[in-house]
Amino acid sequence: MRFRKLFGISLGLILVFFAILGCQKGIPREALMFTPESLADRQLQTRVFETNNENKLLEAAAALLQDLGFTIDESEVKCGVIVCSKDRNVTEFYDVGLSIVASLFFIDYEYATRQKVMASLVTRPLVKNRIAVRISFQHLVWDTKKDLIKNERINEPEIYQEFFSKLSKSVFLTAHEI
Repeated sequence: MRFRKLFGISLGLILVFFAILGCQKGIPREALMFTPESLADRQLQTRVFETNNENKLLEAAAALLQDLGFTIDESEVKCGVIVCSKDRNVTEFYDVGLSIVASLFFIDYEYATRQKVMASLVTRPLVKNRIAVRISFQHLVWDTKKDLIKNERINEPEIYQEFFSKLSKSVFLTAHEI
């Protein structure tokens, strides 16, 4: 009886020991390192506004995103977050024609059919009546089999410059209730 108890405890300790050895020691160091591109991306995606009214800033941003054709998927005013998306059918006439011709030869021709542009906006209060606004855009594309064939960040400076230019105007109009 005593041998069984001792054997059970020993076996349990050995299993715990191997379980601990088998565990990963944490997040790889490289995953937490900032690259030069991450700083450039953050600077591209962020602007600071001279205001202390975060609610009005979020209201102006939401209105602008809706004017740009986005649908608000989620928003949390207390956290300063807006997540939105815009769907579009990207099927081209020639793709449909090529698909029909390919099917005559029993060839499966895949092409892009649907695209979604997602935007996530975050505000962060700073000192002395200033609020930082960061927005990032992402582009997703699906094919005829509904497989995701493209998932990429949009890093074109013109898009961010245009968005922040329009947001500045929208903030001005919202602040003056025009």
